[in-house]
Amino acid sequence: MHQFNKCTVGKKICIITIILTEVLFIIANNGLASNVIVDQPVSITNNEQTALVKDLPEKTVNIEPPQKEQNVINQVVPEEPLTETPERQPTRKSDRFSAENKPDQVMSDKESSKDTPPKGFNKKSEPPIPEKDIPRPRGYAFVMSVIQPLEYELNERFWGWRPNDILNFTDNVNNIQLGVLEVIRRTIVVLTNRISRTGSNDTLDENLENAMNWLMIKATQYWFPSPESKYNQAIDELKHYINRLERGRARFYIRTDNLIPLLASYQDLLGGCDQSLTIKEDDDGPITSSKADNHFYYAQGVAKALGVIFKGIRKDFYVTLESVHGTQILDEAIDACEVATNIHPWLVTEGSLSSIFANHRANIDQPINRIRFYMNVLIKTLKGY
Repeated sequence: MHQFNKCTVGKKICIITIILTEVLFIIANNGLASNVIVDQPVSITNNEQTALVKDLPEKTVNIEPPQKEQNVINQVVPEEPLTETPERQPTRKSDRFSAENKPDQVMSDKESSKDTPPKGFNKKSEPPIPEKDIPRPRGYAFVMSVIQPLEYELNERFWGWRPNDILNFTDNVNNIQLGVLEVIRRTIVVLTNRISRTGSNDTLDENLENAMNWLMIKATQYWFPSPESKYNQAIDELKHYINRLERGRARFYIRTDNLIPLLASYQDLLGGCDQSLTIKEDDDGPITSSKADNHFYYAQGVAKALGVIFKGIRKDFYVTLESVHGTQILDEAIDACEVATNIHPWLVTEGSLSSIFANHRANIDQPINRIRFYMNVLIKTLKGY
C-alpha cells in the first residue's frame, strides 16, 4: 500500500510538470505573436495573419482591428506638419481677381491664359480671334484707310478703273475715281516725307517711296504702263509697310508737326473743289449741266476718300488730337464728309439758286465748305492759337 502511494504521487508530479511546461510554452508563444502583430502591422499581409492565427490557440490570440493598429502607430510616430508646395497650393478665389475686383469671367486674356485648360481640351477647336480684337501697331488704321478707297475703285467696283478707258460711257464714276486718287496722292506724299521720318535728315522709307512713285502715273494713260497695274503695286508696297510696322521695323510718328501739313494739304484740295463748285464760267464758256456734273462728282470723290482717312487719323492720332481737344472738331468734319458722299441725284442740274430746279453744285459745296472750315479750325487748334 505504501509503494502504491509513492508511485501514484510520482505519476502526479510528472503529469503536473508536463502540464506546467506546456503552459509556459504556450504563454511564451502567445507573447511572441502579440509583439509581431503590434510592432509590425503594416508589413504583415492578410494571408500571413490568417496563417499565424491558425497556428495559435483561439483563446490566446487577440488581433486588434486595423483602425486600432493605425492608432497605435500614430501614437508612436508623431505627426509632422505638412508644407504645401507651390504647385499643390489651393487656388483662392481672391487670388484670381484683378486689381479692379473683376470676376473670373471678365479676366483679361493674359490672366486667363494662366489657368490650366480642362480635360479633353483641344487647341485646334478654339474659335479664331476676330480681326477687330487683334492688337494693331500705331499707323495700321491710318495706312489701311489710305488703301481702302483706292483698292475699292481698282478691284471691287464694277468695270474697275475707268478714266483710261477708250470708250467712256460713265464719266460720273470717272470723276469720282479721279477725286479719290488725288486725296490718296497727297496723303502718301505727307506720309513718305514726314509721318514715317524722324526729320528732314532721315532716309525715306523704301516701300512708301515706291508707292508714291507708282501713284504719280497719269490716271488716263492707257498702256506702258497701265495705271491699274502701278496703282495695285502701290497698294502692295503700302501693305509691306504695314507688315514692317507690325514687326517693329518701320516707323510712324504722330507729332503735331506731322499732322498739320497733312491737314493743310487737304485744306488746299478742298479750296480747289470749292472754286470749281461756285464758278459761273470757265475758259470754255458758261458752266452747263454737262460740265457741272464733272465738278460735282470730283468733289464727291474727294469727300468720300477724306471721310475714310479722317477715321484712320482719329484712331492713330487720337493722343495728339485729344491733347488739344481736337477730336470733336474732326468728328464734325467726318459728318460733313458723309453728307457730301450721300448726295445721289438722278441727274445733276445747274439750276439757278432761285429756280425750282436744283443747283447740285451748290448743294454739295455746302458740306465741302464745312470740311474745309473744320480743317482750318483744327490746324489753328494744333498750332495753339
